[in-house]
Amino acid sequence: MIAFKTIRARAEKRKGGPKALEKLLPARPDVKALAKLPDDRILAEMTKRVFSAGFAWSVIEQKWPDFEKAFLGFKPAKLAFQPDEFWHALLENKRIVRNGAKIMSVRDNAQFIQTIAKEHGSFGKFLSKWPASDEISLLDLLSKRGSRLGGNTGQMFLRFVGWDGFVTSKDVVACLRDAGIDIAEEVKSKGDLAKVQAAFNAWAEETKLPYTHLSRICALSVGENHQP
Repeated sequence: MIAFKTIRARAEKRKGGPKALEKLLPARPDVKALAKLPDDRILAEMTKRVFSAGFAWSVIEQKWPDFEKAFLGFKPAKLAFQPDEFWHALLENKRIVRNGAKIMSVRDNAQFIQTIAKEHGSFGKFLSKWPASDEISLLDLLSKRGSRLGGNTGQMFLRFVGWDGFVTSKDVVACLRDAGIDIAEEVKSKGDLAKVQAAFNAWAEETKLPYTHLSRICALSVGENHQP
């Protein structure tokens, strides 16, 4: 596996230098802010990622105010105990995306969040204490205990709530393969995920950078070069 400084140098060259690359990086993860994130915002982001999977993100964003109204502000306690009639009515609500399986995932995830919150104080506190060096176990938990949170959906949920982790996007995987990591073009197996985790752990130790920055720089170092 090549040193991360080689990958960073390539990204800097592609994007116009160190300062230009820095401007393309997200804010550093804020553990304290994540710990304070209310459970309703956690459920809202879960839902947005679930509905965005395989769908035009712009459409979901445009409809989002109506999602907030339809799902009662994503308050887990309210949603977890709504009768079946409430959920059936949502299938007729033209203001949201009427996907039955995804709609029902909101109820399941509301219950999931409540369970975790009872154990840890809140879902945000739970996430804030989970180490970035073991993202694959967290993804496994989301997949098994949550609803429709497997694969890339779980990764994007973690990214959007501010948890420090990698995302196995097409460009990130291409970067990893170029760096000498023996993984498939689409990372789906536990074995490949373990190799990805090990690579990012090594690079985090080497650079002391957050995993979100490592993942982003990796993506910017390969593929089609869209100039900022």
